[in-house]
Amino acid sequence: MSNQQPGLTWLGKVLSFLIIVGLLGVGGYVVTNKSHNSAALVGPGQGTESVAVASDSEDAKAIIDPATEPPRLPPAGAYVPKNNIVEIELSQYAGYAGLIAANGGLEPTENSFFFKKYGFKLKITLSEEESWPALNSGKMAASATTADVLAVYGRQFQVVVPAQIGFSRGADGVVVDSRIKRINALKGKVVATSQFTEADFFLRYLAQEAGLGVKILRNLASTPAPDAVNVVYCQDAFAAGDLFLKDVQSGGGRLAGCVTWAPKTTDVVDQSGGKATMLTTNRNLLIIADILIVNRGFAQQQPKMVDGLVHGLIEGNRMMRDNPDSQIDVVAKALKWDRARTTSELAKVHLANLPENLAFFSGAIDAAGSFGGIYESAAIAYGNELIKDPADPSRFLDLKHLEALKQTGEYASQQVAIAPIHSESRAAVENNPLLSKDIRFYFEPNSAKLDMANPENTKKLEDIKKLLQVSPGSTILLRGHVDNGQIPDFRAKGGEGFVHDMALKAIELSRNRSAEVKQQVIAKFNVDGTRIETVGRGWEEPLGTDGDKNRRVEVQWFTVE
Repeated sequence: MSNQQPGLTWLGKVLSFLIIVGLLGVGGYVVTNKSHNSAALVGPGQGTESVAVASDSEDAKAIIDPATEPPRLPPAGAYVPKNNIVEIELSQYAGYAGLIAANGGLEPTENSFFFKKYGFKLKITLSEEESWPALNSGKMAASATTADVLAVYGRQFQVVVPAQIGFSRGADGVVVDSRIKRINALKGKVVATSQFTEADFFLRYLAQEAGLGVKILRNLASTPAPDAVNVVYCQDAFAAGDLFLKDVQSGGGRLAGCVTWAPKTTDVVDQSGGKATMLTTNRNLLIIADILIVNRGFAQQQPKMVDGLVHGLIEGNRMMRDNPDSQIDVVAKALKWDRARTTSELAKVHLANLPENLAFFSGAIDAAGSFGGIYESAAIAYGNELIKDPADPSRFLDLKHLEALKQTGEYASQQVAIAPIHSESRAAVENNPLLSKDIRFYFEPNSAKLDMANPENTKKLEDIKKLLQVSPGSTILLRGHVDNGQIPDFRAKGGEGFVHDMALKAIELSRNRSAEVKQQVIAKFNVDGTRIETVGRGWEEPLGTDGDKNRRVEVQWFTVE
């Protein structure tokens, strides 16, 4: 008997080939479909969905995978000065001009304020690299960041905050398609920025105030959530600006805007051919607060040196505020800018004096965001999905150095002086609200009197006050609305004439209710009444058939730009 197996016929070979190709096709579909289903990252309060892989490989490279939690820092260690030199790291930013001026430049010198007053030398290194791991592990004494960043890193960040450096005023901005006129219009659209930066916080803060959620997408092919601001992340905010500009120039229409910082904000607008515009900057939205952060172990072991850092900061800021021309060459040389560029960049920052520092940390500041307010806003804006167990902001504060400086009386003549900055485009911006939000207040039955026993009303009144607080010069328009559900009954009872009469009463009731909200804000928070206007719209602008949603006060926020 032969051992040879019978071979396949010609037809059998063809059929086998077709079966194999079919199986490979099914397998490829399953693998591809599985990868597509994992391509969207869920942001706070959003659901999952399947998406497609970005078709533009160059754009795909510009977009990075978003982190699902804050970066982890190495174990804490105490910084130990060597040769009586304290090392700090800053970035190339005009907001640090005070420290540079007090030190006479970047290098350690006996001519600095720090050596003459406190006997140590300060070495300032400029770097655009993230320095938090080195600061946490004790490789440097101090650095600077913004208050919102502390909420992101939480308890693992072993630093203390002894002083505020100042506020960014115009360095950060939201650049959008020129057809977009307010933050609310970003609903359902996609914006590019950089994760866990002040640009990310700036966008989240504005979306939050407009009553919008934020959904994180992995790429531009992901399906945007229709009821949220959708975000893709780039390596840094400059890359986000470049990505948006490319999309605008090519007519891609996949991005509605970007959040980045100067000079990229201006570059994108200038190179867009009129297709992009600056929706807003933080020029008069003082929620990006620069703070000094000090290695916790170093602060505990060397409190006198921290005294010197804080005093030098306040003195340097005084020098830059009172007589900037005397220090501008020192700052320009350190930051490698010419005088004109240095002057221009200094106009985008507010350097904090001593009373502004004290008010910032106590919450008494009435023309800008406070430390606690910004920190809590960041924790809420990022949500429990990204910041699972936010630390209390008080754990970072070390204010004894500022209090000691206050007791000396050296800066007793200083006053809080934060005013709105107006630009040439003032009229156009102030005629359009930056954002609007609907707030449901609770009134006593059939009355325009607020039910002040309801704690929800107090919280919502405070929300209005905070908008005015963080943005000097801004104004609020309160637009009252009532339910339109009884119109059919009115018509049945007395015809169109009766409907008209009741419509007038509805306008009066809505006007009185918005006026009541205004008066309560003034009475409870001592707000300047000229910054709040009211109007009654009756039932003319219903949101739908839900009576509860229609009984509302719409808050429109007009900022100065």
